[in-house]
Amino acid sequence: MPRPRTVSFLRAALVAALIAVSALITVPIGPVPFTLQVLVVAVAGLVLTPLEALLALGAYLAIGMAGAPVFSGGAGGPGVLVGPTGGFLLGFTAGAPAAALVRRWLAAARHPRRSALADPLALLVFLGVTYAAGWAGFALVTGRTAADAFAVAVVPFLALDAAKCAAAWVIARGVRAAGMGAV
Repeated sequence: MPRPRTVSFLRAALVAALIAVSALITVPIGPVPFTLQVLVVAVAGLVLTPLEALLALGAYLAIGMAGAPVFSGGAGGPGVLVGPTGGFLLGFTAGAPAAALVRRWLAAARHPRRSALADPLALLVFLGVTYAAGWAGFALVTGRTAADAFAVAVVPFLALDAAKCAAAWVIARGVRAAGMGAV
């Protein structure tokens, strides 16, 4: 039975709020700061439907673009999307629904190996989409070469984001076990 729309909207709104809170936990380590957004957005990709994930990230971006201080470090406004971290925000918006889609497709398989790979592959898709958009956006905005942008905007975060994704996997399993996540 499909989930009532109200529940889907509430789940998306809750996740948008959690993303906003996670953006406030910021450690500046260069032009791209460390935040907990990757953790929350990864959980979203693992527990929401693709539409809910798109709604959550779309709402988060819309609120931030309207000027609310919900982006990293309490920033807000449309200028953030055309700044050095804007590509990562757009990557989240595409990456979470893509992860949810991959996870849902693999989890629905009747083959145990495919189902077991649902979360790890969904997380790889999420990080791949996020990094690709963030890297490209950073290079475009800063005028750096692709190699230099990768070294500055991606490499320092690989281990940290892998740890956040591992934590997201554990959290998502708990959320789904409690009956609060998508299939």
